[in-house]
Amino acid sequence: MNDSPPAPVIAVASELAEIEAVVDAAYRPYVARMGQTPGPMRDDYAAHVAAGRLRILRDAHGVAGLLVLIPEGTHMLLDNVAVAPRAQGRGYGRLLLDCAEAEARQQGFAAIRLYTHVSMVENVAIYTKRGYAETHRAEENGLRRIYMEKPLP
Repeated sequence: MNDSPPAPVIAVASELAEIEAVVDAAYRPYVARMGQTPGPMRDDYAAHVAAGRLRILRDAHGVAGLLVLIPEGTHMLLDNVAVAPRAQGRGYGRLLLDCAEAEARQQGFAAIRLYTHVSMVENVAIYTKRGYAETHRAEENGLRRIYMEKPLP
């Protein structure tokens, strides 16, 4: 039996409750570390779905992961990537990042950018390993963020 999920697909409004549950489960552990609610837990996922910016990855148990991609002028912004804790360790995050980079290339962007909170050091390590480099740090909406970029061949 093949346990691998299908490719990520554009989310629809009927999946909103599952999407929000994945975001909450994925980011809730960071609340204590950050001392505040992480940015992704503050987002308007209904707006992302309505704009066609949100892709989901399903497995046998429902929504296992998601990503939010926002085209911005000269680059694609990877606004959020999240994997449900129950689905972590299966390569789904890697699959979602591959999808984001492929979509950015397909839309003609030469770079993909993202940001993460400074306290999410494990994310910085993952992104660095994938070829992202820090461009700057800034505070936005009360959140201290590290901004990163990866050129796309």
